[in-house]
Amino acid sequence: MCRTTYVNGRYLPHRNAMVHVEDRGYQFADGVYEVCEVRGGRLVDERRHLARLKRSLDELRIRMPMSFAALGIVLREVVARNRIGYGIVYLQVTRGVARRDHAFPVPEVPPSVVVTARALNQARNEALAAKGIAVVSVADNRWGRVDIKTIGLLPNVLARQAALDQGARDAWFVNRDGAVTEGASTNAWIVTAAGTVVTRPADHAILRGITRTVLFDVIKTQGLHLEERAFTLAEAYAAREAFVTAASQIVLPVVRIDGRVIGEGKPGPVATALRREFHRYAEAG
Repeated sequence: MCRTTYVNGRYLPHRNAMVHVEDRGYQFADGVYEVCEVRGGRLVDERRHLARLKRSLDELRIRMPMSFAALGIVLREVVARNRIGYGIVYLQVTRGVARRDHAFPVPEVPPSVVVTARALNQARNEALAAKGIAVVSVADNRWGRVDIKTIGLLPNVLARQAALDQGARDAWFVNRDGAVTEGASTNAWIVTAAGTVVTRPADHAILRGITRTVLFDVIKTQGLHLEERAFTLAEAYAAREAFVTAASQIVLPVVRIDGRVIGEGKPGPVATALRREFHRYAEAG
């Protein structure tokens, strides 16, 4: 089946989907994005994702390209045209097309909008969660506003490749104080020896993940104690459990960090339960 992509008002065959060479997303990474899980053909947490999109656009002073309702229609149409039962939909908005100049275009140009969707292998993802993943630590060399979900992801790309080069799946950024901030494309969590679930507060140093936000409700109903605070790499090494969260993987247990076995070296009961219960609290469109 030929994939379909939405580009600036048109649904196109994926192989023919293009943006202008002077789109500011291409030349300056001047744009933002969202990734939404698709489950049973439905968007998961669409409302929260679009609200975060609006916040990111506001921070960069890019106007919303259309209403939430209209964007939702486009997202669902792309999912339907690609016949996605389980997978992800990707939405990107840039400042638009203009002559290359660092300053904002004057007069203002229309934002560019691209939406793609692709299927994921659910059996493979469940097998990965049942086995757990390895992560490596890397120095956090990103800019100071990673709370904005921009398309400027070169440090994340290099971190993820560093992980793959070392036989791991993800990388955890560590700041100058020795504290873990987040993963290359995930939020980072640990479970202490006392059973407390710990994740960094949603300040400018991390992205306020939608999965992370929903998981707070799951943690509460599971009767677990949650602490939003920075934790060090040394704490992570000594943790009972560790895991990451993201829209494409929900809750994914971490069983090794920098080659060190975490806990018993297999997915623990907390991460397993949180993954199992997550979709009871997420919003399915």
